[in-house]
Amino acid sequence: MTDSRVEAARLAEDAVEVLPAGALERQLELGRPLRVKLGIDPTAPDIHLGHVVVLRKLRQFQDAGHTVVLIVGDYTARIGDPSGRSAERPVLSEAEIDANGRTFEQQAARILDPSMIEARRNSEWLEMSSGELFGIVRRFTVARLLERDDFAKRIEAEQPISILELLYPVLQGYDSVAIEADVELGGTDQKFNLLFGRDVQDAFGVAPQSVLTMPILPGTDGVQRMSKSLGNYVGVTEEPAEMFGKLMSIPDAVMGAYWRLLIGEDPDPGLAPVEAKRELARRLVAWFHEPEASAAAERRFDRVHIRHEVPEDVPEVDPADYLRDGDGAAEGAKPDLRDGEVHLPRLIAAELELSTSEARRLIDQGGVRLDGEVLEPGRFDLPLGELGGRTLQVGKRRFLRLGGSPSG
Repeated sequence: MTDSRVEAARLAEDAVEVLPAGALERQLELGRPLRVKLGIDPTAPDIHLGHVVVLRKLRQFQDAGHTVVLIVGDYTARIGDPSGRSAERPVLSEAEIDANGRTFEQQAARILDPSMIEARRNSEWLEMSSGELFGIVRRFTVARLLERDDFAKRIEAEQPISILELLYPVLQGYDSVAIEADVELGGTDQKFNLLFGRDVQDAFGVAPQSVLTMPILPGTDGVQRMSKSLGNYVGVTEEPAEMFGKLMSIPDAVMGAYWRLLIGEDPDPGLAPVEAKRELARRLVAWFHEPEASAAAERRFDRVHIRHEVPEDVPEVDPADYLRDGDGAAEGAKPDLRDGEVHLPRLIAAELELSTSEARRLIDQGGVRLDGEVLEPGRFDLPLGELGGRTLQVGKRRFLRLGGSPSG
């Protein structure tokens, strides 16, 4: 077997498809570093373990001496990728897109070798005149674009498709023209876009890229793909205890996929599922934080979920800072502990970086406890004097110690 065949087989490990057949091997025979593209639209801040599947493959290309071209789609994010969607995506502001893009670049560098990343933003070449845009899109037909499953399903369901969404695959493909991509990676849901990029390159006289599609990591629910919008994600910058707890919650049925796609190994068949899950959590928390942080997160998990004790490292907050408007003493003075009511959704939102609507929903769903007792739905305001010295638990893993002294 030739060296190029060996390298192509190694780089294809874990990929669902490498298309077209034999193309990657022929590219490797050129004997030069390949330009390997990943495009991400910064539609949300932070990256999660689902992104890590593709980023690990990019790191493998880097370790083989190839150049990763990381494209932050600050222009295409204004359109919205229709892949896997049954409706048009919401439009973000330019400020949100810019902030999300900077966050993604920083977090991706935790997995990739920063010295071998060519970071680009596609507004560099897509900010163009209408004449230039018309020159690109006139090369492609609507019939070709409507071949994608997402559009076909929406047409059948009589759901609208915007002209902008039809433009998306063309502009993503033009990214490959602009940076002269040799290889492009993406999830299996991106297959149409990735292959269409070859058509766009061919139309502009650029050698077509080869395509690697990677598996989609299931979310912590074990059913749907990992997604921040679905709430079933594990963020790479989450606190160690939160990351450890979420990983311990994944169903046994998907644990093997987590091991293979994130660790690159199968779990030890001699371990019970719960112990294999613990080892997975230990390794991933140590990877994104430190081994010491992983050990501390495991101790905290056992204290809370095995022994049902309150953690030792609970932050303390002053509930008097969250009195309902109009309650309490004059401005600048501390209220009497017997007076006023604390608006819990505002306290929870501010201290745990949630929205007040999310905090209200958690209370209504029985997800908030006070000294272990579930708060009744709709109980958003509590007397300040009843809160001092007590512990508020939000969800399974977040705690707040309420300062002050209880009344009475």
